[in-house]
Amino acid sequence: MDPAPSPSPPTFLPVLERIAEEIERTPGRGRPADYIPALAARDPRSFGMAVAELDGTVYGVGEWREPFSAQSVTKVFTLALDLAREGDELWEHVGREPSGNPFNSLIQLEYENGIPRNPFINAGALVVTDRLHTRTGDAAGALLDLLRTESGNPGLTFDKEVAASEAGRGHRNAALAHFMASYGNIDNPVPDLLEQYFRQCSVEASCADLALASAFLARHGVRADGTRLLTRSQSKQINAIMLTCGTYDAAGDFAYRVGLPGKSGVGGGIIAIVPGRCTLCVWSPGLDERGNSVAGVAALDRFTTLTGVSVF
Repeated sequence: MDPAPSPSPPTFLPVLERIAEEIERTPGRGRPADYIPALAARDPRSFGMAVAELDGTVYGVGEWREPFSAQSVTKVFTLALDLAREGDELWEHVGREPSGNPFNSLIQLEYENGIPRNPFINAGALVVTDRLHTRTGDAAGALLDLLRTESGNPGLTFDKEVAASEAGRGHRNAALAHFMASYGNIDNPVPDLLEQYFRQCSVEASCADLALASAFLARHGVRADGTRLLTRSQSKQINAIMLTCGTYDAAGDFAYRVGLPGKSGVGGGIIAIVPGRCTLCVWSPGLDERGNSVAGVAALDRFTTLTGVSVF
């Protein structure tokens, strides 16, 4: 019997090491999200970065194995799960355009009849979670199953403290959900939806976990076990929306600097996709005024500059 093929060598590890050294010398790192008490205590100088190759090889630098609160990074995975189930019908309930407003804004819902601008602002993510919950009976559980399977880490779980923190200060999300429900764009009782949504955002995962878990988007919709989660077209759609809408109201600047589909979260994590090549996840809890990791964006900017890898 022929021996099993060995994993590919860590192609980008020297680049990651150089980036980590540069980030360490960077003085300003932003501030952790202080409106979620459980996140406020994180050290803004923490930093980790991982790359996952398509064959499952994963490597990194810094605190790349340290779990952190995934927050809005999880919106990518719930979107994939729901799109796989209902296809284009989803787009009748949520748009695909950049919002230009903060991620928790209510402004556009009023004059767009309760249809959120895209799946990555909070209103849009609530709609996606609601629709996934209708189809699975446990949207947060379906998300956790996907993350555990694709990352190969069965220990991934929800952080109850973070979920409780968000629930205690979730008035704006509740307002968004009730407002959309008034237009008939929410199916489940709002308290049930909010409980699912806060659990979803509280997933604890590392850079290694999230880089591996998002690799199906680099494999054009194919999961780690070779089965297909999304069609090639659906995978392209999600990557496109990540590029244009994935970093709140700074998506244009992120596309300009990084040139990759990406999705950030206020826990300080950012995933980025190189279709057909690899996935990345970077984490540093210090945020800029738009809710994106200062060191994370800088690290991804340096990665694409040093390697020449981008979608352009």
